[in-house]
Amino acid sequence: MSIVFRPKYISFDCYGTLINFQMAPWARRLFADRIAADDMTRFCADFSAFRLDEVLGDWKPYQEVVYNALLRTANRWKVPFREADAAEIYAAVPTWGPHPDTVAGLARIADKIPLVILSNAMDHQLVHNVQKLEVPFHRVYTAQQAKAYKPRLRPFEYMVQQLDAQPEDFLHVSSSMRYDLMSARDMGIRDKVFVNRGHEPGVPAYGYAEIPDIGGLAGLVGL
Repeated sequence: MSIVFRPKYISFDCYGTLINFQMAPWARRLFADRIAADDMTRFCADFSAFRLDEVLGDWKPYQEVVYNALLRTANRWKVPFREADAAEIYAAVPTWGPHPDTVAGLARIADKIPLVILSNAMDHQLVHNVQKLEVPFHRVYTAQQAKAYKPRLRPFEYMVQQLDAQPEDFLHVSSSMRYDLMSARDMGIRDKVFVNRGHEPGVPAYGYAEIPDIGGLAGLVGL
């Protein structure tokens, strides 16, 4: 594969892109006694939509994002809401590990280009997930530090400012158009990679290279 990008930094979304994001599987298990199997995909889609809605306003701790989104989903479906369900899902986040392709894909570039994480996470959550990635990261930034969640632009501003960089210094990598790549473009990050893991459709007009997994990233930077 020919060289496409020569970034100063490669920045990554974490959950969903590097880490196997398991909100839906946990919701499926916890609500199996209240939601019919045939309805569960739609239920999980609503839970996802409410999580996105919850992060669009002022910053609040991620446990509140999960709690509010799950409560709103349960109310929409007119099923009982249990606080313990939200607490269990939130507590599970630090235990989630990488996609099968992630560690080997990162290892091919980790000692050649500085890697940065920009995640919609709390500090105490993300540290455990990052350890499971098994490669060194130059910097790790969270929504808690930026006091805002993606897709708001503030987290991207925070990352750029903290590194005393310019948007054009980055190659931003994500499996989410809505949380990351649309906002990255709005921030002036020209170079973007969409990791098509099948949980969101691509939007080619936003301008990116597409790969099926992290294993394809090294080729895009000539490694």
